[in-house]
Amino acid sequence: MTTHKIGPWTVKSTNVAFDNPWISVIDHDVVHPDGSDGEYGVVRFKHLAIGVLPIDAAGCVRLVGQHRFPHDAYSWEAPEGGGALSESPLDAAKRELHEETGLTARQWEEVAAFDISNSVSDEQAVCFLAWDLDEGEASPEPSEVLKCKKVRFGALLEMVLAGEIRDSLTIVMTFAIYIKALRRELPEPILGVILEDVCRRVE
Repeated sequence: MTTHKIGPWTVKSTNVAFDNPWISVIDHDVVHPDGSDGEYGVVRFKHLAIGVLPIDAAGCVRLVGQHRFPHDAYSWEAPEGGGALSESPLDAAKRELHEETGLTARQWEEVAAFDISNSVSDEQAVCFLAWDLDEGEASPEPSEVLKCKKVRFGALLEMVLAGEIRDSLTIVMTFAIYIKALRRELPEPILGVILEDVCRRVE
């Protein structure tokens, strides 16, 4: 591979240190912006991270609980998963919501798109608010052992603020939806449902 530039870095060579169906770890032999030699490892993701915050007419959010291997910890979070880079993020969100909770939604709005950890990976996330829900039968992947529970949106906001929820997609979605509601940037009737629940909890 020929020497090339990535912004202010000069890349002298690259090596695929690890590869599987989900990620590749690329080791770069670089010249730092200050001219010193160095090494830069990047985790490149083969799927887009997808998150969904489903809210029903009563102002309740469906959360999914599961053990997360990297942190060896149990996590309550919004329904989420991965979408192929060639797939529409919305289509992936609809699939993940139904697989993990059995829910389908008639109304969708994208509420956030962001880089998850841009110092060491290129993983990106797209997150949605879903409402006007119908119940159905969940069909999680064989590797997933999931539990579901309902909490009111105001309670979810308090859980996030208290650090009880640490999942980044759930945190971003919760704050994004809360701020959009305060700015009246969400459509009715979901705007009224969210504001009514939050206001009731702070009165």
